[in-house]
Amino acid sequence: MTRRRTAPLAAAGLAAVLLLAAGCGGRPTTHHKPGTGHEQATGATGTLLAVRDASGHRLRDLPAADAPAVRAEAHPDTEGGWNVHLTVERFRFTPESTGGAALTGRGHARLLVDGRETARAYGPWLHVPPGARTLTVRLHADDHTVWSVSGTPVQTTLTLATPAPASPSPSTRPATPSPSPEGRTLDIRVTGSTVAPAPSRVELRKGERITLRVTSDRADTVHVHGYDREAALAPGTPATLTLTADRTGLFEVETHESGLVLTQLVVR
Repeated sequence: MTRRRTAPLAAAGLAAVLLLAAGCGGRPTTHHKPGTGHEQATGATGTLLAVRDASGHRLRDLPAADAPAVRAEAHPDTEGGWNVHLTVERFRFTPESTGGAALTGRGHARLLVDGRETARAYGPWLHVPPGARTLTVRLHADDHTVWSVSGTPVQTTLTLATPAPASPSPSTRPATPSPSPEGRTLDIRVTGSTVAPAPSRVELRKGERITLRVTSDRADTVHVHGYDREAALAPGTPATLTLTADRTGLFEVETHESGLVLTQLVVR
């Protein structure tokens, strides 16, 4: 009669059950299961609403005390557009787990330029190209749903229109050259390190003549960059320099010894 080897089989079965149990109770992951959508990812938090934003992303509601917040500042870029800095609260950017579960305080931002979604942001700095008028920054969870409070997306909106330059006060108003039969004349006085009127830009049409009449309290030389024209300055004696603006661009007028900028000529 053959004895059944039930004990080893029972032990093996028990080990398999323990392994499965350990796998099911392991550390949760932020990545969703194959074949499931982003909004069905495991570990989701908040309340998934039926409401969607204009791009089709569903809203995921949180209590105000738990919800993230975002602020933005825009700084004009010297080569065009704006450099935007984001400040977030109760939130961190997690590009490494994008597409995973919606976990509170994690995710990325979506950028809406003039109301149209254009890009994502995975960090605090971003660039907006020139021509944009408004920028909306909206916070999303890793599963691409929109973080919201009471059905309102967590976002901030900036106006990017370039502000008009402030009108100068009477004491700092740019000097306007006075007309003359031979063109225009600009009188400039240098006392120590003070230039009067204060240095500003003088706009000229190409081919227009201008006369610079400079009086200094010390010996120096006045020089027009780009035109390579200069005149000696004697203390208290006006020096006159006349030129025809036959070259377009921006040209500085300065003194050699003291290195003072007297004015800028803009020829168009």
